[in-house]
Amino acid sequence: MNDEDEIRELIGAHFEAMRWDKDTEPDWDRFRSDFHLGATLCGAARPSQIRSLDAFIDRMESVARMNLHSFEEHTQGMKIQRFGNIAVVLAMSELLENGTEINHDISGYLLVKSDGRWSIMAHAWDQAEEANPVPDHLRQ
Repeated sequence: MNDEDEIRELIGAHFEAMRWDKDTEPDWDRFRSDFHLGATLCGAARPSQIRSLDAFIDRMESVARMNLHSFEEHTQGMKIQRFGNIAVVLAMSELLENGTEINHDISGYLLVKSDGRWSIMAHAWDQAEEANPVPDHLRQ
């Protein structure tokens, strides 16, 4: 598999481990495996806060799972810029919350390749909305 295919596979499957419902628990170990040690995550909610991977997971376990009885997120489109062992990816995801509410967000990823493997160094995201719609080039 070439580098771009590896990146597409990593980002495309990234959120599959972070899903839950009454019968399914998130697979946080699998989710963690996508990240480089010391990675940072930052949602663009105001005010934005940079979190460690463990702090992000703790927040998802406490706040998100208390408010959302089910959650799925699926990457649908992405654009990759790569040079050597670094890459930047913009990706659009569709979120299904509580089985009925559909939302979209855009994620920005900074990736590095080390020891023959791509991993996420940083992940930031923002919600799409009417005033901030999903760009056409990220739709599939």
